[in-house]
Amino acid sequence: MHYRVRARLRPGVAAELYRILTDGTVARQRPDGPEIVASMRRAVSVGEEVHWTETCYCPTPLQHERATVYDRFFTEIVAEAAPDGARPPEGRSLWAHLLEAAAGS
Repeated sequence: MHYRVRARLRPGVAAELYRILTDGTVARQRPDGPEIVASMRRAVSVGEEVHWTETCYCPTPLQHERATVYDRFFTEIVAEAAPDGARPPEGRSLWAHLLEAAAGS
């Protein structure tokens, strides 16, 4: 199923999130690691919220993703069913924000 997701990035975690997204830690996670990395590359910041789209087959939306990655880095996570091909709203690239945070740490 395809979801639109919105959440708030926890303060002070951007550099660590970037590290695990780029060093293979998340990408090696099965079955959803590659989708998490792709989702974070698509994610955008809109005001205080981060928005992304994600494909997930858990019985509870993003159950495994939240248990393994998202709950460590985000709060107020809301996932809503979306049609295939749905895209996040216009916003600033989350990936660029994470890269800047990692470069500054």
